[in-house]
Amino acid sequence: MKKQDMNRDWIATARTLSQALPYLQRYSDAIVVIKLGGHAMTSDEAMDSFARDVVLMRQVGINPVIVHGGGPMINALLDKLEIKSEFVNGKRVTDAATMEVVEMVLSGTVNKRIVQAINKQGGRAVGLSGKDANLVVCDPADPALGLVGNPSDINPEVIRTLFENDLIPVIAPLGAGRNGETFNINGDTVAGAIAGALNADRLLLLTDVSGVKNADGDVLTEMNSDQIREMTASGVIAGGMIPKTETALAALEEGVKAVVILDGRAPNACLLELFTEHGAGSIIRLA
Repeated sequence: MKKQDMNRDWIATARTLSQALPYLQRYSDAIVVIKLGGHAMTSDEAMDSFARDVVLMRQVGINPVIVHGGGPMINALLDKLEIKSEFVNGKRVTDAATMEVVEMVLSGTVNKRIVQAINKQGGRAVGLSGKDANLVVCDPADPALGLVGNPSDINPEVIRTLFENDLIPVIAPLGAGRNGETFNINGDTVAGAIAGALNADRLLLLTDVSGVKNADGDVLTEMNSDQIREMTASGVIAGGMIPKTETALAALEEGVKAVVILDGRAPNACLLELFTEHGAGSIIRLA
């Protein structure tokens, strides 16, 4: 690279950092809950990039909380063990044998991989599940789904204690039942419930699409809750986007200031959303 080109790159970098200042100030001491999907964890390079972003967020005074999924990894181990997995309305039917695999993958392999990636980048991450210290207490979601739960009580003090000690929580979407059961919970649902209990400034739902699209297929950068309901009723929002937007609406009603649906595969997606004027996805606020 020529010296002139290098100088241009350095100047552009300095300008970007300078323009980020008001956003760094805005989010100082803010709570940002990030839902990391299983599909975003298939590449070591993507995982390292995500971990660097999280460590940077903590370094500039943000309190990040990571809630992760792990569907592809669960499917792979179930197939290997020849355990058949069924779905009802997109939700995994979880019997005792399936639950054992789900907990092994989510609390074990996936959770610790994220923790290790963050610690490798200089952060101080702690892995836990919703079962730890009764962080997430569940009631059964539907008898037809078996050991699938809906969060009913969230204990945010567990997370606040970690914040006070400069630790980054990495949470597997499992919950404790009232009678000692272990429940499998949808990762988006857990992230929304935790964000609501913490009155988070932002809930970032990292997915594999660039955001919420209108009828013409264009990504909408800003929406409110009324528009989301109208687009769902008219069928513009459909399929896998419905659970995302339902989570967003529930989180907003619980006190989250804004929810962003964005493409977690894009490099530095979280930083672009938080620290630039244009953002990186579809931001949703209450009407």
